[in-house]
Amino acid sequence: MSDVLFPGRFRELANFYTTGRPTYPRLLARRVADLVGLNGSQTVLDLGTGPGFLAIDFHPFAGKVIGVDPEPEMLNAARRNAAKAGANIKFVSGSSGDLGPQFGRLHLVTIGRAFHWMDRPRTLETLDALVEPTGGVALFQESFPPVPANDWHPSFQAILDHYGAGDPARIRTHDNKDHKTVLLDSAFSHLERIAVLERRLTSIEHLVDRSLSYARAWEGRPGSRLKDMALEVRDALQPYATNGQVPEVLEGTALIAVRPAAVG
Repeated sequence: MSDVLFPGRFRELANFYTTGRPTYPRLLARRVADLVGLNGSQTVLDLGTGPGFLAIDFHPFAGKVIGVDPEPEMLNAARRNAAKAGANIKFVSGSSGDLGPQFGRLHLVTIGRAFHWMDRPRTLETLDALVEPTGGVALFQESFPPVPANDWHPSFQAILDHYGAGDPARIRTHDNKDHKTVLLDSAFSHLERIAVLERRLTSIEHLVDRSLSYARAWEGRPGSRLKDMALEVRDALQPYATNGQVPEVLEGTALIAVRPAAVG
C-alpha cells in the first residue's frame, strides 16, 4: 500500500491494520460480484491488498485471487489473515508499476484505500490490456455517516488530524483530480456505485488500534502516538461505550468502473 515516495511507510502498521481497520461489509463483495458477473471461475486481483481484507472477501466468488502489495509486512499479515479465513489466496510483492501479463487475464481488479498512491491514468491504461472485455475495476472505501451511533467519530477524527498535522504525505505529488474524473477519462468510463451500511459494536481497544494504523498519525508526532494518542482516544471514546463496546455504523462503498461496451 505504500507509495514509492515514502518507502516503508506502512511497515510498522501492518499488525494495527489487522486489529484496528474495519473490514468492509461482506454483503458489499457479493453485490459487486453480481454486478460484474463473477461466476467462480475468473481471476480477481486485489491491488494494494494491505492485510488482505478485500482479497478474502472476494475469494468465494472467484476461481483465483491474487493480492499485490509492496510492503512485506503487509503481505505477511495478509497471508496470516487468509490462512485464518481458510482462503487460498496468492499474495505477491509488487505495486501498480509491476502490473503485466504475468498476472494472466483478470476479470476484476479491486483497490481499497490505495488508488490515491498510484499513477492512476497509467495504472488504468495498463489494466485495460489485462482486464477481460466484460470485467472492470472497483474502488472501495468506508465512511461513517452522521447518525447517532457515530457521534463519537468527530472526536476520534480530530485526534487523528492533530497527530497527523505534520505528515509530509499530506501533499500529493499526483494531480488533484478525484477518482471519478480519472475513471471517466479512462477506458473504464461507465461508473456505478454500490453502498452497504452495517451496524457494529466495536471495542475501545480495537478503535485505539485503528487510530494507530494511520500512517499520518505515526509520521506526525513520532514517539508520542503509542502513549499519548492511545490515551486520548480512550478518553474520547469512553462516554460512548457500554461495557467497553462502542456502537458504529459503517458505510462500505464500491465504485465500479467497466467499459461502456460491457453494459448490456
